[in-house]
Amino acid sequence: MKTKKFYKVTLAALMAAGVINAVAAELPAGTVVSKANLDQVKNDTFEGKKIGSMLPEKIELQIRDYGLTIKLKKSAPIALDPKTIEATRKYAGEVKYDPAKNEVSGYKAGIPFPNAQSDDPNYAEKLVWNFYYASPVGQVMDYPKFAFLLIDQDKGLERTQHWRFLRYFMKNRLTGQGVPVDGDGSEFTRTLLFATYPQDIRGLGTFTTRYDSARLEDQWVYIKNVRRTRRLPGGAWMDPIGGTDQLNDDIEIWNARPSWYKSYKYLGKRWVLAVAVGSSAWDESKKGTPEEFPTVDLKNAPHWNIKDEWEPREVHVIEAVPPTDHPYSRKIIYLDTQLNRIHFAETYDKKGDFWKSMIYSTRAVKGDDGTMTYISNQGHTMDFKRRHGTVFVNHPSARTNANIKADDVTLGKLEAAGQ
Repeated sequence: MKTKKFYKVTLAALMAAGVINAVAAELPAGTVVSKANLDQVKNDTFEGKKIGSMLPEKIELQIRDYGLTIKLKKSAPIALDPKTIEATRKYAGEVKYDPAKNEVSGYKAGIPFPNAQSDDPNYAEKLVWNFYYASPVGQVMDYPKFAFLLIDQDKGLERTQHWRFLRYFMKNRLTGQGVPVDGDGSEFTRTLLFATYPQDIRGLGTFTTRYDSARLEDQWVYIKNVRRTRRLPGGAWMDPIGGTDQLNDDIEIWNARPSWYKSYKYLGKRWVLAVAVGSSAWDESKKGTPEEFPTVDLKNAPHWNIKDEWEPREVHVIEAVPPTDHPYSRKIIYLDTQLNRIHFAETYDKKGDFWKSMIYSTRAVKGDDGTMTYISNQGHTMDFKRRHGTVFVNHPSARTNANIKADDVTLGKLEAAGQ
């Protein structure tokens, strides 16, 4: 009797002291992880994985200090379109990698380094090249309308802007005439980005030609008040997108040619909670109310948090160091091991202090040609130094692989939009 009593007292004391935790539970889908219960559920599991182990430090920081909540959702496999698999089989053998320059040549279509191995000294670089060339966004990204929500951490929504985004890929063309490269192979993408609302910024925008080489891109901006275009310097890929918390380099979280960054470090593979399949993000029947954007927590400070369902995803964690004149000292990305999509990222300032967090959600879209693609549903960029956020919300009209030609994405089209 004394032994049992002593055991019970000792066990209770150890649990009270935190030496022994309560038996971990398997949480059901639908459980909401928040500041209120985080410490209670960190050692519980979801799909057999500890909650705490699936929360990167900066995501946990946002739960504890910034009101982020995470609703658990059962995970589902995401498969690449068969055309990508076939193109990889057909063309990957032609790709050449130059480790001295971190440059790639011979790319046509598919995943350039499908067999990259973790013991390769350039493993991190090759994974980023796989994302850069073969993110499953389609050969035409046609977003007739998306919103930028500009948010003050304390005051809430400041302004809503509508923009147009159109990107045409000159390579990795998997449908149509069956030719994977459009043109002479010197270009990689052509991109139009311009504002359509409100009136004071309508027509402001850029046209960008990205080359398939280390050469810096050519970019032009339309100046609304003089109705003229002006060519920007080659380093414009590092510049802010006017009025937002995003750089051009932050489009889709990562928008730079990998060789423009100085170095990479592979930090490992892990499981995280991410919004891999986003919910409906724009309800125009609720225009002018917080419910217009149901997956953004506009009602509660800091007003920029994503409200959606998170599921376990396995990711590569990669640290990238940009050139000296870049605003960031480093960027850490969380790249899905199956899908070549980046779920979130952290950036740091020149002192090495945490600066911004980016959290994106993805949605599946069947392209106009029947190809299955995966695009950004919405994206949250939080500038913790500025106490300000920019939320990208994609409209339901977004489509991929539309019947658009390279000549539909030109400087002339930017000028016409500005008129």
